[in-house]
Formats: sequence, structure tokens, C-alpha cells
Amino acid sequence: MAIPPRAWQRMLSGRRLDLLDPTPVDIEIDDIAHGLAFVARWNGQTKGDFAYSVAEHSLLVETLYGRINPKAPAKWRLAALLHDAPEYVIGDMISPVKAAIGPSYGELDTRLTAAIHLRFGLPAALPVTVKKQIKKADRISAWMEAVQIAGFSVQEANKLFGRSNADLIGDLDIQLRPPVEVRHSYVARYHELLAAL
Repeated sequence: MAIPPRAWQRMLSGRRLDLLDPTPVDIEIDDIAHGLAFVARWNGQTKGDFAYSVAEHSLLVETLYGRINPKAPAKWRLAALLHDAPEYVIGDMISPVKAAIGPSYGELDTRLTAAIHLRFGLPAALPVTVKKQIKKADRISAWMEAVQIAGFSVQEANKLFGRSNADLIGDLDIQLRPPVEVRHSYVARYHELLAAL
């Protein structure tokens, strides 16, 4: 009988996460923060001396979500911070690659998201309104990233991500930082939100 291929990954915390059947007990915020701080958005095709990481993007999305919903409870802000958390093990793929792979990537992402949410006291599936608002913050972030660090023109970014929301962006400016600094910021923001729950 053939041995099935390995479908788990060892984390720095010592946890062994089964990607096909993830459980909340095998998920740690330090593993998420570390992984996301080293995963580059835009396949690394950004200006600057450091890659723009998924952790940095997640911090920006959480900030934008807070501007969209200033009275949102801490649990939904936490959901915004964790919106790309599965990428700490499956990496970040640009949308054209996800489309080429098909539904299997989405299914894997959904399983991991549910386990992550349960681990941190969130519902496995977010309410539709919350998910839409996080997606809006995500698109604004993508627009900012495209224009500020990924070499897109404003017109091209408007076409792909929708027009900018200048009122929500305000004074926000993307700063590229070393992974260790971003990791610490991500964990610190997690603890601030956890204390507010």
C-alpha cells in the first residue's frame, strides 16, 4: 500500500499543522506572525529594500477596516487582522494564479480560515456584512499598494481595484520594514485587540 503524501507542516512553535484537516489547537499567533512577515505580496515585485509582507498588508487592512467601521467591536477588527492568516502556511498567490489553480486553493483556504477563526474565538465563517467590509478594506489596501509600491498608474489601479477612497486613506502611507519589525507589530496589535475583547 502506498504511503499518502505528507500534508502537514512543522511550525516553529513545535506544532504540526495538518493542511488537509487543520485543528485550532495547532495554530499559534507567533507562527502566523512569523510566517506572514516573510511572505511577500505582489510576488515580491514591489519597490524598496524589503518585501511588502502579508503581515504588513494585514495591519493596513485592519487599520482601514477600523476607519470604515469606527464602532466595530474588537472581534471584527481581529478578523480583519487575520483575514489573510492562512497564507502563513499556503503562501500568497496573486489572483490570476488562484484563478488558474481553480477551486482547490479556495477550499484549502476556507478550511484553514475556519480553524484559525475558531482558535481565536471568532465564528468559523464570518457574517456576510463583516466579510464584505473587510473585503472593502482589502481592496483599498490593494489600490494603495498598487500605486505606492507596485508600479501601477492611478488609472490602472482604479480599473483593477476600484477608485481610491481618499477619505479613508487619509494620511496612511506604506512603509517597508524588516520582517522582524513587522512580526513584532503584528503580534503587538493582536494582543491589543485581544485585550479589548
